[in-house]
Amino acid sequence: MTSTSDILSQLEHCRQAHLVDYLSKVTPDSARVAVEAQLGQIDFDELDSLIERYVRSYMAKASPASIKPAKCYTLAGAENGGWDRDAFRSMGEELIRGGKVGCFTVAGGQGSRLGYDGPKGCFPTSCVNEKSLFQIFAEGILASQSKYAVVIPWYIMTSPLNHQATVGFFEEHGYFGLTADQVMFFEQGVMPSLDAKTGEILLSDPIHIATNPDGHGGAFKALDVSGALADMKDRGIEHMSYFQVDNPHAMVVDPVFLGLHAFAEDSSGEFSSKMVAKAAWDEKVGVFCEVDGATQVIEYSDMAEELAQQSNADGGLAFNAGSIAIHAIGVAFIEQIVTNPEYALPFHRALKKVPHFDPTTGQMVTPSENNAVKLEKFVFDGIPLASRSIVVETDRVEEFAPVKNATGTDSIVSSKAIQSERAGRWLEAVGVEIPRGADAAVDAVIEISPTTAVCPQDLSEVDLPKKIDAGSRVTI
Repeated sequence: MTSTSDILSQLEHCRQAHLVDYLSKVTPDSARVAVEAQLGQIDFDELDSLIERYVRSYMAKASPASIKPAKCYTLAGAENGGWDRDAFRSMGEELIRGGKVGCFTVAGGQGSRLGYDGPKGCFPTSCVNEKSLFQIFAEGILASQSKYAVVIPWYIMTSPLNHQATVGFFEEHGYFGLTADQVMFFEQGVMPSLDAKTGEILLSDPIHIATNPDGHGGAFKALDVSGALADMKDRGIEHMSYFQVDNPHAMVVDPVFLGLHAFAEDSSGEFSSKMVAKAAWDEKVGVFCEVDGATQVIEYSDMAEELAQQSNADGGLAFNAGSIAIHAIGVAFIEQIVTNPEYALPFHRALKKVPHFDPTTGQMVTPSENNAVKLEKFVFDGIPLASRSIVVETDRVEEFAPVKNATGTDSIVSSKAIQSERAGRWLEAVGVEIPRGADAAVDAVIEISPTTAVCPQDLSEVDLPKKIDAGSRVTI
């Protein structure tokens, strides 16, 4: 345990005199001990350099010298013989069947934007039976386990805010048919929130440091610190299927994608990604680009408008590869990121309003404008670190039905419509008559359980109705 004198010395070194003064005066002793315990968890050498870079001497990142659209394995290429989907599916299936694949879900968010008081993964999402996001994913894992006769471990990164509620939700529902020993929960790390002018560590109240999650890019460190990375290696897992908690259409285990990731000649098997064609030039998704010769994601907010609107000769968007936060990541590559300084992910700076306790006045401060710097890492910053990274196109309806908002774009409303649309497509593919309205949208609410099918081909072995009636609500 770090001593008081050591903490005070580190605070002085890191130019945090306000906390040195506060700790010398704060009463009762229990308050001082509580603050010191939190400060003892901070790497002050790293923090001082971060404050210098992102607060005291911050300079916006220069625009890249060379930027062009990333190369992709396109859907059209698969359909026209450009690459062999069936061959890569077979390779991926062997990888899964051999017990070399695990699932990894980033699930630290709350459902507040959805009007839901609880972890986002617990939010009722399926369009008929209101299954939670966690249940949808669990059933997808169960289906894949049955298909490939293998146990697929699932690693779930929570946040300090929702960890206990998430674990309790799984316990309450019997892990949705999975076994407790194949599901591992671990908490995301946090960073101190910093005053945007001085770099001073803020206090959220008299006995707590103001902190913020260190971003989904902090997942790699969290995997290592929690023991999850060691667990993967003990199980013989070589590749992780990564997806975020807000997308019920994420394929938890995709043999085609995994086959390409692990075996395509232009992939190192370190970090691969899925993309969908952007709905519009200003859609709020990151874009896969080739920057100075390396594949990377440029956030929509950082993409110059003239580039985002740039067209190809056929009139389509040139920068069209939208990121949907689905990746395949090599376990050995994750180990490199957490052990080799040359693979360290960068932090990103975000200016935010952070209410805080002023230790000088003893009063709470509620800012009217951005007053703090939050530092976070993004998982996709691992992409340019891979020696050869590939991007694979998928169909938007098939794999992207995000639940981010209560209404409008990327909402539970739009997600449920996409869920029914995909179910309708799958049923039509095996000969079921599906009602469609004047706009060609499915005129019914249809839910296909992952335990029934995770792809259209699975429905060929299911007893199905010949037609779905207009306006009906159907579970298959």
